[in-house]
Amino acid sequence: MTEAMEIGPRSKVLITGATGLVGTALSRVLREETGAEIIGVGSRDCDLRDGAATGELMDRVRPDFVFHLAARVHGLGGNARYKSDILFENVLINTNVVEYARRSGVRKIVAMGSGCVYPELKGQQELFEDQIWLGPPHSSEDSYAHAKRLMLAQLDAAREQYGLASAFVISGNLYGPHDLFNREDGHVTPSLVAKFHEAAQKGGPVKVWGSGVAVRDFTYCDDAARALLAIFRHLEGPVNMGSGMRHPIRDIVDTLHALTGVPVEWEADKPDGQLVRYYNLDRLASTGFAARVALRDGVRKTYEWYSANIDTARK
Repeated sequence: MTEAMEIGPRSKVLITGATGLVGTALSRVLREETGAEIIGVGSRDCDLRDGAATGELMDRVRPDFVFHLAARVHGLGGNARYKSDILFENVLINTNVVEYARRSGVRKIVAMGSGCVYPELKGQQELFEDQIWLGPPHSSEDSYAHAKRLMLAQLDAAREQYGLASAFVISGNLYGPHDLFNREDGHVTPSLVAKFHEAAQKGGPVKVWGSGVAVRDFTYCDDAARALLAIFRHLEGPVNMGSGMRHPIRDIVDTLHALTGVPVEWEADKPDGQLVRYYNLDRLASTGFAARVALRDGVRKTYEWYSANIDTARK
């Protein structure tokens, strides 16, 4: 681990993507645990695809630290459907944030990567941070992966040339309140939550892609926020982030079925994506972090939040 870096009451912290799933939880955790001044930026506050707008933001705020969570992202279906847009827009967003943060004198950037940056390593279930560049990413999400890989390369270059401290966080599947609950193009958990809620109101079954056997690490947003703070304090470079709780997607479906009673129809002709993707969490564990929210409890909390906020939830 590197020498610990700390956020204090006089620190100014900028969070991009602050109105989203992890950004909302991180803003709350940072205020509670550090007392820092938190400047949250959503898509309505600044178009990070615009270099001039991003530069003006950094010059005006002059943050000490940046948590870069903003991205254009979809689930498996959307990432395959909008490949060109996803690559183009995420490269602009990431390049602008990192470069203009550096120019403004930021001391450390913690940037959200994605598990899709890893290559598909045949026969290997556990993935380590030093394996990112061993091959091309899986074709189902390669555009998003390439944009994130380029950001990692940019952070590494800024460290070598300018001494800018950074961490590149490779996350498992994140979920919870304030997610994007898009039924067709969203990530697996919020998409399923929205589908089950609609079916519970209107009747009929929920159709689910694939067979449900694909295994992922699912991390509730509050745990993700606490992990990001631990990574900020103690680590640099690529860091796997997850709960260590590995579940087949069928477990989410079963939990939502138990909550709602809605019947399920599996669409076996649709892709599962990569069947197995585990992350070695030794670097994260070295900080003392441990997840607290079990999948069943997190899915229930997410469904209850969505039900109570159906009119204002992002879709």
